Amino acid sequence: MSDVQELVDHLFRHRAGAMVSTLTRILGPSNLDLAEDVVQEALLKALRQWPFSGVPENPSAWLVQVAKNQALDVLRRGSTFRDKEPEIEKWFSRVQGKEEESGPGFQNELADDQLRMMFACCHPSILPEGRLALTLKTVGGFGVSEIARAFLSEKTTVAQRIVRAKRKLREEDVTFGIPDPEDIPERLDSVLKVLYLMFNEGYSAHQGESLIRYDLVGEAMRLCSLVASRPATKLPKVRALLALMLLQAARLPGRVDPRDGSLCLLPDQDRGRWDRALIERGLYELSHAAEGSELTEYHLQAGIAACHSVAPTYETTEWSKILSLYDSLLELAPSPVVVLNRAVAVSMIHGPQAGLDELSGLESDPFLGRYYLFNAARAELYSRKGDLDRAETFFRKALELPCTGPERRFLKKKLAGCRESLGRRSK
Repeated sequence: MSDVQELVDHLFRHRAGAMVSTLTRILGPSNLDLAEDVVQEALLKALRQWPFSGVPENPSAWLVQVAKNQALDVLRRGSTFRDKEPEIEKWFSRVQGKEEESGPGFQNELADDQLRMMFACCHPSILPEGRLALTLKTVGGFGVSEIARAFLSEKTTVAQRIVRAKRKLREEDVTFGIPDPEDIPERLDSVLKVLYLMFNEGYSAHQGESLIRYDLVGEAMRLCSLVASRPATKLPKVRALLALMLLQAARLPGRVDPRDGSLCLLPDQDRGRWDRALIERGLYELSHAAEGSELTEYHLQAGIAACHSVAPTYETTEWSKILSLYDSLLELAPSPVVVLNRAVAVSMIHGPQAGLDELSGLESDPFLGRYYLFNAARAELYSRKGDLDRAETFFRKALELPCTGPERRFLKKKLAGCRESLGRRSK
């Protein structure tokens, strides 16, 4: 049963977004629920039948056939959609296991439908949290439970956000297509923000035993590549975000300690495990992101990631350049995480005490007070300074805060190291 579940999840994840997007184009955004129901029924039928009847020879085509039958059944029962039946038949006959025979034009058609769906989901009248949830569900094929887990929300809350977002699509009579040129900037910023948040959650999950959500990372990169591939949206800021994703994803193999699965921070990572092909792609995108006059936070963050990616060692990193980029980022898009990361850069140039001075008085910040890495960073700085007692104190504080299993194992190793060093000193 678990093998069937895994296969269905994989097929549904890779098929659902395209199928829902195209059906929504044909039926109209106001019928998004119908499009989703049709695709969902195919998934449920597979889960009910395959464990007993066996997995079909071509499971992907089987899912498409079931979705087609469901769609046509609904259309034939309602006069409203009878004129859509030929278009449904034509599209499903092309997608049903024949994509490789349909040529690049058909692949572009599928991709364009998903791009249109993203812009519909990110309509400015929809609240930001609703845009994220709706995009993940309709374009990314994520379930409500998955979205709730990924963003530490209740399932009912996520479901309500999606319902409100869909209601807005109907009320605003949103056009299913790439916005007019004058409307692209506002809508595109929302699309990029959604993809950025999706990638960040995948890069560093907030709970559970998985440090990295590869499904979220992969989906964010795929969708961002899609946005960057179309002339109307192939803008420098899009390529900057894609560069950031590529450069960050390239270092993912080094973020997990292969010995025990715990978090491995940048100073301790084996740079030989980094994906050099992704780094090259990221640097290429970043070079083209420099075209034009607009400077975004994605440019600055990608620049920082590039400095880390090309440095032979942690110590020989261009810390002065990174600090300059963080200074600009603090002006352009200030956040507690930027303050924290900038303090680390300061410590690498001016010493651990200078980094601690930068973090002094930030305990009352509502975000940093709940962020385990804030206390872990202070612990590391005290450790570098030689004050192991204070380092132990802050590693303990970090362990009291929410984090994933791999992060907790990392903190415990650090705490044990402090105790061992203190024990040797007392002898």
